[in-house]
Amino acid sequence: MLVCHQDACSQVSVNTKFVCYYRVSTTQQGLSGLGLESQTEQVRRYVSSVGGEVVEELTEVESGRKSNRPVLNHAIQRCRETGSTLLVAKLDRLSRNLHFVTTLQESRVNFLAVDNPHATPFLIHILVAVAEYERTMISTRTKNALEAAKRRGVVLGNPCIGVAVNRATEVRRADCRERVGVLMPLVQELQNSGVTRLRDLADGLNRRGFTTPRGRPFTPTHIHRILKRVE
Repeated sequence: MLVCHQDACSQVSVNTKFVCYYRVSTTQQGLSGLGLESQTEQVRRYVSSVGGEVVEELTEVESGRKSNRPVLNHAIQRCRETGSTLLVAKLDRLSRNLHFVTTLQESRVNFLAVDNPHATPFLIHILVAVAEYERTMISTRTKNALEAAKRRGVVLGNPCIGVAVNRATEVRRADCRERVGVLMPLVQELQNSGVTRLRDLADGLNRRGFTTPRGRPFTPTHIHRILKRVE
């Protein structure tokens, strides 16, 4: 089934089979679900409104500035394999980098943002360019404000922050090593049986009753992080 969005400039046909992509900017948000639940709700509501089908849901914890996104790359590949449309809650969940979005447009994979479902490629180009400019201006203003504060003699930050960060980092690393030591043999067992896709590996752990430290089901993002830590 195709749903067509049309304006004076062009017509965009979107397949109602969707690969849903969610992105949060920090690990803390990824683990706690902050921002993720809102994206999920918006996307699922849209899919329901057009009578669509969710082929797969993928979550990535990564900054919008970075263009190296393994989970997004996997989502794009799944769109090609299934003839689906890449669906996001908001355009900035893809990226605020104009070159990145332009490259995505040139990949010939349809994508759609729930917050602006009628946007043509030209309008998307403009919106991302504005977002990229705003990001640059915010960064510049913040940098200038910090430099001005330093010139006034203001001491920035916690003088003991280095010690606190080091301690917290060591605790997290120890917890991660212990957890990876438990999970990796199970992941390898699945791989040896022919399971290679991140989604299938996550499903394998979920079927065995394992959950994340927050008690949530495993996602491809979690499996990617486990494999990356082992490497």
